[in-house]
Amino acid sequence: MPAFITLVNFTDQGARSVKDSPERFEAYKALAEGLGVTVKSVHWTQGAYDLVLITEGPEEGAMLSALKMAQLGNVRTQTMRGYSASEMRGFVKKLG
Repeated sequence: MPAFITLVNFTDQGARSVKDSPERFEAYKALAEGLGVTVKSVHWTQGAYDLVLITEGPEEGAMLSALKMAQLGNVRTQTMRGYSASEMRGFVKKLG
């Protein structure tokens, strides 16, 4: 199952209501699960990003959950496809 690493920043709107962030995450998690995406972990962070999400699921579910999250206006995201060590071994074997 594809893995995704999502870096999240609060928008001004999201920062003004930061106290609701844990509940917004629970709503996101339910939405994602309804689209076949499993949230493996979430971390509220200090530094350049406010949250980091690790998810697994179909690409369509990942895209739809990101778009639905964007519609709410509380966060901006950057999502990267992650690969396991096993997947990477398969890639490098094909390098020749």
